[in-house]
Amino acid sequence: MELSKKLGAEFLGTFWLVLGGVGSAVIAGSFPDGGIGLLGVSLAFGLSVLAMIYAVGGISGGHFNPAVSFGLWAGGRFPAKELLPYIIAQVLGAILATIVLYVIASGATGYAGGLGSNGYGAGSIGGYSFQSGMVTEIVMTFMFLFVILGVTDKRAPAGFAGISIGLTLTLIHLVSIPITQTSVNPARSTGPALIEYFVKADHGGLAMSQLWVFWVMPVIGALLAGFVYRWFQSKD
Repeated sequence: MELSKKLGAEFLGTFWLVLGGVGSAVIAGSFPDGGIGLLGVSLAFGLSVLAMIYAVGGISGGHFNPAVSFGLWAGGRFPAKELLPYIIAQVLGAILATIVLYVIASGATGYAGGLGSNGYGAGSIGGYSFQSGMVTEIVMTFMFLFVILGVTDKRAPAGFAGISIGLTLTLIHLVSIPITQTSVNPARSTGPALIEYFVKADHGGLAMSQLWVFWVMPVIGALLAGFVYRWFQSKD
């Protein structure tokens, strides 16, 4: 498959993941008052990635997440030469999705500019500390990548990977939304932090100042998962 087509698939997949997942949190999460809540937002993230895995996963592998690309590389499933192009496509897809979300959300009376950015401390909806956020992002991303590597293994039953991955992402959000608003995806974190900063939304500067955490910790977790799964595959 041509690299340009793979990058187009990653761009589109990440776009839908961010628009569907973050959009559900921003627009429907608390509407009206109760809205779809934590469960609904968690399902939205899981369903959006599940849908795009089956839609374009056959073209690009269905990463939609820089941490996934790093984890698959560490697991020996992805070439290093495609890492940077994939990450650029994913981040651009996330940024465009956040711009579209802002255009839609800003049409509501009283909208303050929030776009579901990730954070800890003052940036955490549950008031969780940096340590809590750091551990959460590393562990959750580790488990996410471990599941991805397992269900896409040639020994796993064929055709069910998308369902397993989508449900795992749903579970991750159920646990970690109160802590960091759940990243496990540096591209998903970059779009909201960047656009909030430019539109001067509440905590926009805070989200940008904390963004590094949501790059470093998910990548650490993903790399660890890749190396650990590779050990499981190695011969005694």
